[in-house]
Amino acid sequence: MSHVTEKNVFHINGYLGLIIVLALLIVGGYCLLLAGGAMVLGILLIVIAILAASSLTIIGPNQSKVLTFFGRYIGTIREAGLYLTVPLTNKTTVSLRVRNFNSAILKVNDLQGNPVEIAAVIVFKVVDTSKALFAVEDYEQFVEIQSESAIRHVASEYAYDNFGDGEALTLRSNPTEVSDHLTEELQERLNVAGVKIIETRLTHLAYATEIASAMLQRQQSQAILSARKIIVEGAVSITEGAIDRLAAETDLNLTDNQKLQLINNMMVSIINERGSQPVINTGKVES
Repeated sequence: MSHVTEKNVFHINGYLGLIIVLALLIVGGYCLLLAGGAMVLGILLIVIAILAASSLTIIGPNQSKVLTFFGRYIGTIREAGLYLTVPLTNKTTVSLRVRNFNSAILKVNDLQGNPVEIAAVIVFKVVDTSKALFAVEDYEQFVEIQSESAIRHVASEYAYDNFGDGEALTLRSNPTEVSDHLTEELQERLNVAGVKIIETRLTHLAYATEIASAMLQRQQSQAILSARKIIVEGAVSITEGAIDRLAAETDLNLTDNQKLQLINNMMVSIINERGSQPVINTGKVES
């Protein structure tokens, strides 16, 4: 019955229904007191009143009642309150509230084949009560299973990190884009169950234990290389500026050999992490 979609069912205000039931009981009771054919009418009215009273139903806020009549779906009531509806129906309550599902921490392989641990929170609600009840066996369990399956699939389409190499999306650097992708894929899977995905967010992301130490060392090495690159670029810029200023603001005419010596000394002084020891030259600068 996956083709069944939600529809409204006949229902009227329950307080009005109570008045009608009471009226039928009063008239039916009065007819019973009369002789002849009025007794038959009285019995009929009382039976109708009892059937009508059995169809009274109370619906709480953000809840709905799904009605089936002898095994056939006839409609849903979504409005909160007291209602009189079709008698002799089976009424099943379906919550319309927003709910959260926290997935377990799953171990999957990312795009590069590295084992990672990932988990997400899924925020959803029922938008089609008929599909939620009749299209799947248990829509809450269906959401859980499909969520974990979608998380595994989406995680395998991204690398955990590209370590600054390229502009491809990664699990670590682009959680918003990954979550949006997860939302789209999960919505496609859950349309059959009449469920709408409101939001998905990654709640846990880490390398698996067996490679966490090695990947941490790789990240640290990458950070050191990036820092070194910035330091060298800065040292080159400072050295070029110093030589240009010496040539422009002083009468020194440095030979190529002296410039190389000056560049070497300045580069070593700037790049050296431990600092350099100053050497005072009291003699003549050799050309």
